[in-house]
Amino acid sequence: MAEAAFRWPVVLRNGAVVLRPYSRADEAAYNEIRTHNQAWLQPWDATTPPEAGRSQYTFADMVRNHQQLAKACRALPWALTWDDRWPGHPSLRTRLIGQVGVNGITWGSSRSASIGYWIDQRWAGRGLVTMGVAMAVDYCFGHLRLHRLEIDVLPENGPSHRVVEKLGFQPDGGRRAMLHINGTWRDHDAFVMTADEAPPSLAAQLSIR
Repeated sequence: MAEAAFRWPVVLRNGAVVLRPYSRADEAAYNEIRTHNQAWLQPWDATTPPEAGRSQYTFADMVRNHQQLAKACRALPWALTWDDRWPGHPSLRTRLIGQVGVNGITWGSSRSASIGYWIDQRWAGRGLVTMGVAMAVDYCFGHLRLHRLEIDVLPENGPSHRVVEKLGFQPDGGRRAMLHINGTWRDHDAFVMTADEAPPSLAAQLSIR
């Protein structure tokens, strides 16, 4: 199975948890979440290093970039959302609560990718990020037939360490000065799962609160 394995948009659902593409209609909710969670997310947010220069990057630019990468089969940039109408009247007009992204998809002899995520603090502690990542992993291994997935976590990010532990990702050493985070280049702890190690469905093993 090659790059033609999927056609964007891709929507995944597990009960009220829905992974779907961002749309322009999410702009107000996205801006409210990022403003409300500035202190919560800033220690973990990727930033632009000075040598890259400053640029204006609007929400519309983000959505457009997501669509381009997804259509080129290089990323799966999902909004992590909650369906308030589930189970009675399920809808795709779901509430934005965070993000789960499969990034840097590489085909050929590698068939690998990395996964990143964040969540609104008001929704944290319910297992929703863990479920969203599990859904993404199931899709990558089960549908795309990728071989290797990596999640890189700052050493002091306890909640993210708990996510990878719950999912069964295995430590794979460190990544030195891997990403520019909150204004400086930061080392990360790497965690890996391969298709050979993955259960038939990670999501089926989880429950949310």
